[in-house]
Amino acid sequence: MTVALVVVSHSRKIAEGAVELAAQMAPDVRFYAVGGTDDGRIGTDLERTIAAFEAGLAEASGDGVVVLTDLGSAVMTAESAVEFCSEPDRVLLADAPLVEGLVAAAVATQGGAAAASVKAAAESIRFGPEPTFDPAESARSQGRGQPAESDEFELINPMGMHARPAAKIAGGLAGLDVEATVNGVDGTSIMELMSLAVGQGGKLRIEAWGKDASKAVNYVRRLVEQGFGEI
Repeated sequence: MTVALVVVSHSRKIAEGAVELAAQMAPDVRFYAVGGTDDGRIGTDLERTIAAFEAGLAEASGDGVVVLTDLGSAVMTAESAVEFCSEPDRVLLADAPLVEGLVAAAVATQGGAAAASVKAAAESIRFGPEPTFDPAESARSQGRGQPAESDEFELINPMGMHARPAAKIAGGLAGLDVEATVNGVDGTSIMELMSLAVGQGGKLRIEAWGKDASKAVNYVRRLVEQGFGEI
């Protein structure tokens, strides 16, 4: 992997738990969890954060480190750590929900995305409630016109569309130069994809626009044919 991921939280358990979850979907990615103080209290530690950044930079083989944080003072600690680390330009702070953003970043990293694309994948996960969406509304009604590429696939994995498949689709598409919908919802939104609730034997239809439209359709095809690694 050419990108390392660092989690900075006020709680060691939160940081380690978020990493444990994301690692299930991205087994080859290198994660660094920084949480709590040395004496076990809630808080953030500047020196440990700097150390994690340096370790991630060494692991990243020339690309960079993407950082996700929980609360405001963790952001401040991360920003300060960037200033003190050896290669600040290679440390990117993502403005994203910690758990959902980390999962999307991890999947993008697993897919080989560069640091800037990994950061974009994390930030594609919106804060707050998802907007309501009418699944019957077509992408054409949103002014995009006919998709450059499209296809439909039958889900073969036993659990259908749940968190892991949604994260793999969203993370991979977020790393491409493409606009894509899956059954009419935003293909880069984990929450919207999960809301589809498509079971085994159900169909996913992807429509894609942009430079990487063909890559996007082929990416989803491979995931579905492989059962999202669940069979």
